[in-house]
Amino acid sequence: VQLQASGGGLVHAGGSLRLSCAASGGRPDNYAIGWFRQAPGKEREGVSCISGNGAYIYYSDFVKGRFTIFRDNTENTVTLQMNTLNPEDTAVYYCGRHRDSGWGSCREYEYIDWGQGTQVTVSS
Repeated sequence: VQLQASGGGLVHAGGSLRLSCAASGGRPDNYAIGWFRQAPGKEREGVSCISGNGAYIYYSDFVKGRFTIFRDNTENTVTLQMNTLNPEDTAVYYCGRHRDSGWGSCREYEYIDWGQGTQVTVSS
């Protein structure tokens, strides 16, 4: 499965962005897809993950109530709607797929096939 992330940009605090992860090859609908982010000098961390059928969703505590993840398996896309952004959300955002079919988890080390990342910058 190949993944490509897009939709990043520069936004003021309080603004919104929508990230898209386009999947191709294999059977992406068999796998959980997750959004992760890496800020300068920090490790990559989980933001939100969604199971292949969309029935299971995980949000990290720092995005609950602000971000929404959903997927369209007819289009093979996973979208992360990000609202009420703050400067601490500034990072490169990556999408990856879980190494196993089914739900799995939102643990970063269990994800593979990373896309190239998209930069999100939130100014204060």
